[in-house]
Order: sequence, then C-alpha cells, then structure tokens
Amino acid sequence: MSYRTGTLVALLFLAFALGSRKLSGSILTGPMLFAAVGFAIGPQVLDWVEIPISNHVIHALAEVTLVIVLFTDAASTDFKVFRRSGNLPIRMLLVGMPLAMVLGTLAALGLFPGWTLWEAALLAAILTPTDAALGQSVIENETIPDRIRTAIGSESGLNDGLALPLVVLFAALASGQTESGATYWLEFVGSQIVLGPLAGIAIGYAGGRLVALADDRGWMTEWAEGIAAMAVALGAFMLAEAVGGNGFLAAFAGGLAFGKGLGRKCRFLYEFQQTEAHMLVLITFTLVGAMLLPAAMQHFTFNCFLFAVFALTVMRMLPIALSLAGLKLGLHTIAFLGWFGPRGLASVLFLLIVMQSTDLVRESELLAAVALTVTLSIILHGITAAPWARIYSRTVAGTTGLRN
Repeated sequence: MSYRTGTLVALLFLAFALGSRKLSGSILTGPMLFAAVGFAIGPQVLDWVEIPISNHVIHALAEVTLVIVLFTDAASTDFKVFRRSGNLPIRMLLVGMPLAMVLGTLAALGLFPGWTLWEAALLAAILTPTDAALGQSVIENETIPDRIRTAIGSESGLNDGLALPLVVLFAALASGQTESGATYWLEFVGSQIVLGPLAGIAIGYAGGRLVALADDRGWMTEWAEGIAAMAVALGAFMLAEAVGGNGFLAAFAGGLAFGKGLGRKCRFLYEFQQTEAHMLVLITFTLVGAMLLPAAMQHFTFNCFLFAVFALTVMRMLPIALSLAGLKLGLHTIAFLGWFGPRGLASVLFLLIVMQSTDLVRESELLAAVALTVTLSIILHGITAAPWARIYSRTVAGTTGLRN
C-alpha cells in the first residue's frame, strides 16, 4: 500500500470519528463503511492496493482482533445479568447451533452439486458462528433489555470457540488429509472445549484479582490497567493453545473471570473497547473488503447467492426459534434473537485457517460462499441494527422480566 493510499484511509478514519455521533443511530455502521472503503481501494475498483489472501499478517490481525473483542465484551458483561440470562445462550448454543450446522450442510449439498458431505459440513461450520464485532451496535444499545443483549453477546462469544474444532475436523476430512481415528478426534474436540475455558478462567480471575489489588494499593496508573487487561486476554489465548485448548473460548471465559475477579466496573476496558478495539475491527473489515471480496467475486454464482440468503435467514432463525421453544418469549423477541446473528470476523478467520492449512478441491467455491455471506451480513445487519433496535425496545418496554 502506498503512502497516498494510507493517507486517504487515515483521513477516512478521521472523518468517521468526527461524524460518529451522527452515524451511531443511522443505517450506516463502521464495518459496512470500511469494508466498502477496502473494496474501493482494492483491485476491482481503484487498484491502489492488492493483498493476497494467503497473507499471514491478515490472519494474525483477524485473530488478535477477535480475541480482544471476545475478552473485552465478556469482561464488560454484568456477571449477575449473565447468570440470569444463562438459559437463553445455553439453549441457543446446545440446540440452535447443531441444528444450524445440519441445515447448512443439507442446503450446501442441495445447492452445490458434486460437493461431498464433509465439504458441505465444512461450509456450514464456518458460517454457523456469529460475530461479536458486527453485533456490537446491538449489544451496546442500552434501550434493549439487558437479558437479550447479554444473550446475544454470550452466544457470539462462545460459538466461535465451539465451532473451530469442528471446522478443523471437517477440513481434514474434506481434504482427505487425516488418517486419525475417532478416538483422536473425540480427544481433540474434548480438550478444545474443556481446557480452553479452564485456562481462560484461571488466568482471567487471577489477573482480575491482581489488578484490583494493585489498584487498591496505589501501585498502578490508570493507563496501565488497559495494558494489564490486554496481557491477560492474550495470555489466556496463548495458554489455552499451548495446552491443547481453544483460545477463543479461553478469551471469552477469561474476560468473564477477569470482570468477576476485578469486582467492579471495567471502565478502562470500556474505553479501550470504544477506541483501540473498535479501530482494530474497522481495520480488519477494511482488509476484508480489499482482500476477500476481490478474490471471491469471480467465483460468485446464483446458487452461491441463494446459499448466502439461506445462511442468514432459515439456517439461523429456524434453529434459534426451535431452541427457545417453551420459554414463553414473544415472537418479536425470538425473531430479534434469530436475526441478530451476523457473520463476520470469525467466519473470515476460519476460512483463512482452512485455506492456509489444507488443500481443498472446492476452495474457490468455499471462498465465494463465505465471502458473499459475510458481505450480505455486513450490509443487511448493519442496515437493520439501529431501526430494529428502536422498534424492539419500544415493543418490549413494558414486558415484565425482560428489562432486567
């Protein structure tokens, strides 16, 4: 990227910051705008920058961004509200998530003739997890009941880590690169799901208690609290990966434990979340627009478009509705929870992991399906976030039990 392009992008970030209050209630979101900026400066339009999809720097940036978003979202969560809303995300994860993968697999087999079962399952697994970064405009909207916001945030924080072991498994089976038996894969998935959260909780709670102790005794400056929190987030991720656990589950569990160990509002984390973490998210979506879309566009087909629409609607909303059956939630609440499961950062990262670690026959079709789904999600969820949040908050304002 030239200095000219870098200057333009920097000025666009400045313009976005200057108009952020005006944009906050509009149909234009940061990820939408900067994905468009990335596409505009990419090879399909201005051709000012060309980034190969194999670039490992992009992979690393997306990974760090996701870890920080998961940790800061979790650490900023009110633990009491998290416990009260627990039945919602648990049902959405344990019932809704497997159903979504099954529906996605069946749809891929029907729309993409010649695909194997494992290729279809891989696509479904990549596009099942929701994006904490794209969902922030809803999660941070205080007019929406705490229980609903916490359910959306908790689900998006945990489903990334739960999906990744299956992505790795299906990628290995689809590429024919595995000779390991069922016992190996059961142990792999089990260690990912168990050791990841344990590592995150251990480091997160200890880190939170240490920060609280140092702050109470006057050992820390306020700016250093943010450094400590980021060290805990990355430490939780690294420890989990080192012991064979899932780093994304560790980041979210570590964030919850950090907030609990700290024992008070994480004001410095909120400030970090609104500045540095937000900037990382916008940079990542700029690169998605510049890198992912140009590489995928030549492989777009009508069936690819149909699958993307299916993934954002039926594949997401039907399983969520079924998972919440019997909880006496209103239809508007069920529809709201079902719709706001955007696909973004996690799906892009999982796609990069698969493309850089395996040799797939259907790689170009997989790239096209994921890229188109993420692009539609950035647009559709961005456009609907503020208006639907306003309508929903008015609808449930008098509903007993939802506000708290």
